[in-house]
Amino acid sequence: MLKLSSMKNHNFSFFVILCGFTVHLQSATPGFYKDLFMDGGKELTSRTSLPAAVSLDLSMEYLATDDQTIQTKIMIGNDYDENGILLYPDGAPRFRLIYTNGGSATGHGNSLGEQGRQRVRSFYYNGGSYSGSCAGAFIVSVSYMVSGTYEPYYHIWPGRTHTTGLAATYTGHFIPENSPLLHYNYFGGDHYISTIYHNGGCFARENVDFPAGTEILLRYDYSSLDMHRQPSCWAYKKNDRSGRLVVIGSHPESVTSGEPLALMKAILSYALAGQGAPQIKGELENGVARYMNKSTSDNDPAYTKIGDRQYHHFRIDIPENTENLSVQLDGDDNFEFGLYLNRDTLAFQTIANYQGTGSTADEEIAIPNPPPGIWYVAVECKTTVQAVKKSWGYDYTGQIAVLNGASYSLTANWHTNTDITADNTDHTDDYILYQNYPNPFNSNTAIEYSLPNSSQVRLTVFNTTGRVVTILVNQLQTAGFYTVNWTALNISTGVYYYQLQTGDFQQVKKMLLVK
Repeated sequence: MLKLSSMKNHNFSFFVILCGFTVHLQSATPGFYKDLFMDGGKELTSRTSLPAAVSLDLSMEYLATDDQTIQTKIMIGNDYDENGILLYPDGAPRFRLIYTNGGSATGHGNSLGEQGRQRVRSFYYNGGSYSGSCAGAFIVSVSYMVSGTYEPYYHIWPGRTHTTGLAATYTGHFIPENSPLLHYNYFGGDHYISTIYHNGGCFARENVDFPAGTEILLRYDYSSLDMHRQPSCWAYKKNDRSGRLVVIGSHPESVTSGEPLALMKAILSYALAGQGAPQIKGELENGVARYMNKSTSDNDPAYTKIGDRQYHHFRIDIPENTENLSVQLDGDDNFEFGLYLNRDTLAFQTIANYQGTGSTADEEIAIPNPPPGIWYVAVECKTTVQAVKKSWGYDYTGQIAVLNGASYSLTANWHTNTDITADNTDHTDDYILYQNYPNPFNSNTAIEYSLPNSSQVRLTVFNTTGRVVTILVNQLQTAGFYTVNWTALNISTGVYYYQLQTGDFQQVKKMLLVK
């Protein structure tokens, strides 16, 4: 009699996934604001286009300025965004990938300061991928000690680089047979790419402090210098949580055709394929509201507010014999949320078997008799900002408050048939259900019973779509009347079904509640 209207057709969902993979291989992954951010800030080339990103159909924003004030506002934070453009309030990456242009690695690192460099480290360690050319490759490495201090690099690749000594010319690159770049392009089948522009870039020191897990993707072809056959392009992924770093000492980024374009597309694609795994915020406890209302400055990401287009993921461990599972989201009314539920896999909207239906800020999902096991809950913040193009990059208007996060609470409730005291006696005639449909309920409704002491009575109220509205479980000590005060419950006027259970007996009836 009770229908669950929120369950999707599995075949349809599978078809959508296949189409998305085939047509938009590099389309934005759910849970990120956009695909790529290009850093052309102070002491870097102020590039405003990246042909490989356009060819891959990646959504993108950039910073192209030598203005220290603008860079600080965008990269580090400002009055309406204390996290900086790269990060969500909880420190998760807001973009899938950052690309850093050529220029001066030392100059750019100094201009960012320790706080700005830490923004990039957090981005990478929390799952965002990284790519860069020339200076963008230098700056990821472990720098050398200069006058008692290390150079201002990111230090996210724990190896060392060395300058090639080659400027303003072209060089070739050998492709190792096991290079992952070959997964994205055949490059003519000769394992070689010629004439890539080079201007003072670096190579990885393969025989000096070379980190385990580093993948050599290309080697230089320039026989007259020490750079010959040294690693010119390499990749590194610290762990499952971090993103993947893919950098190159030369400059294929501005080319619009041929193998240099194919190379840059392969570099970006391999970096994107190494995004960190989505993190689980925690496990929801039965009947306990989890409040996600902290700010970046609280340094408590497990309970921090959600950002624009971001997902937060949670788990529920559902026991055997569970009869009803309900999940309620109560969000800040200034923002729009989505609520999704899956068993055994993360609940992104495109693959979720259950989706909440409610107002833009408040959502609910109810599932009768859910199978036991691990269930995943996802909360999505659908609200985002409007990006306005400026001479130096992008500024934001509209719902800019979302940059500092949208607060919400999440509550899961479930009940098993073991919640009711075992009682095999037939008590059908021992209590009275007052049938009052189509007559309205008053503010109080009484259930008369004459049951053994310590028996439990559970009253479950469903709406007309089968969603659980509320569940009341009362331990009865003496016979008499069990009174339900509807006024105290957050239930609006309407038609409902209620199920009364005790022992092995249950009965469902229809009611009209008028408040």
